[in-house]
Amino acid sequence: MVAKTLAGLEEILAFELKDLGARNIKVMNRAVGFDGDNEMMYRANYCLRTALRILKPVSSFKACNDKQLYDKVNAIRWHEIMDIADTFAVDAFVSGRCFNHSQFAALRVKDAIVDEFRTFMGARPSVDTENPNLRINVHIVDDLVTMSFDSSGDSLHKRGYRKSVDKAPINEVLAAGLIRLSRWDGKCNFVDCMCGSGTIPIEAAMYAMNIPAGYYRTKFGFMDWSDFDQKVWDRVKAEADDQIVEAECEILASDRSPKAVAIAKANIQNAHLSHDITLTKQDMFDMVPPEGGGMMVINPPYGERLEEKDITSLYKGIGDALKNHFKGFTAWIISSDFNALKLIGLKPSCKIELYNGPLPCRFVKFDVFSGTYRDRKIADNQK
Repeated sequence: MVAKTLAGLEEILAFELKDLGARNIKVMNRAVGFDGDNEMMYRANYCLRTALRILKPVSSFKACNDKQLYDKVNAIRWHEIMDIADTFAVDAFVSGRCFNHSQFAALRVKDAIVDEFRTFMGARPSVDTENPNLRINVHIVDDLVTMSFDSSGDSLHKRGYRKSVDKAPINEVLAAGLIRLSRWDGKCNFVDCMCGSGTIPIEAAMYAMNIPAGYYRTKFGFMDWSDFDQKVWDRVKAEADDQIVEAECEILASDRSPKAVAIAKANIQNAHLSHDITLTKQDMFDMVPPEGGGMMVINPPYGERLEEKDITSLYKGIGDALKNHFKGFTAWIISSDFNALKLIGLKPSCKIELYNGPLPCRFVKFDVFSGTYRDRKIADNQK
């Protein structure tokens, strides 16, 4: 099978799959391949925090043009794999020299499937792009075509707890990936003082409490498959839910926008985490963090969301707040504005390249020391 993810999160996803017991794990570009049975497929969909989709391959072949694509797809005995009563949709992703139009490739695949049904069954299944029983994924790189069933249905970033969002919300899978990349252990304080819709603190609470990523979802694509095993699914879900624990740390979320705080509050309540996340309306620059240091992960505005003058003021202010109020914290900041990150005025100890949607970003680590010069030198030597 193949677990799809975002660029930069492949290694984290591979670690997650290893923890689940997957075999023959192979890191690829924006994906991780692995072996497993249907039970592993159910578990991957329910538990993986950094996966977008879990694909189960149907066929792989070579095709250099649309006629070859149609012929190879049409040769697959779809009437033995699918039922004529099934509804289906085709999602195509193409790159390389042979194909340059995803929608056209998807259309040719759809035509080949329905024509195969007409030949053998005298009738055809219906297409439903909104809520199909089967979602077929077609991945074409140069002349290599891989066809898979999408066992997830809706993308796994759609956790189910987020009912509304503020402007430019962060993807849930990316938020979970940031938390894992920060190496936060779920034990020390966690702060997001630019929380927006509350996605990062909610994902932090889910990680700290071992709440499965799919805990709030009611539907996965594999539930409509003919071989869906309800008993195995119930067991997978019960085993994962039994691992949920109480949080051992403080998780603080805040934002200066009343609208953002209202949205975050609704999402936190929907996730039943109101007792586990402390949400306040306040500016980062006025925040008094908890004693004992901890971890900060923030997603400040960048790109076209602020004017240049506001960007300069904001990022300089973030640096001042870190130096004056957050001593003893490790701060991670994601931004696509690389020049603005320099305005923070602290030397980063780590930089990771990621994407937030189409925007290339850097996830940057700042260690805000609270001790003496000698303590700082010891910490530097330990890196």
